[in-house]
Amino acid sequence: MTKPAASKRHLPTSPFRAPVTPATKHFAEGDRVSHDMYGLGRVIGVEDGIAALVDFGATQMRILSPYTKMTKL
Repeated sequence: MTKPAASKRHLPTSPFRAPVTPATKHFAEGDRVSHDMYGLGRVIGVEDGIAALVDFGATQMRILSPYTKMTKL
């Protein structure tokens, strides 16, 4: 049986920078957004911390958190 992967702690004497956790993005209904694959759209629904439903005109997509390819305009 294997153990789940644990994150390694950063040693203060390490010559490398500590890993940076990206800030979580929050979207609200009506926000205008840009997505790397789908283009410009408007948020039409939000599941807090889980996903956002976005209308891109030709299609509606459910974009999952952490929203790495989506930015608020």
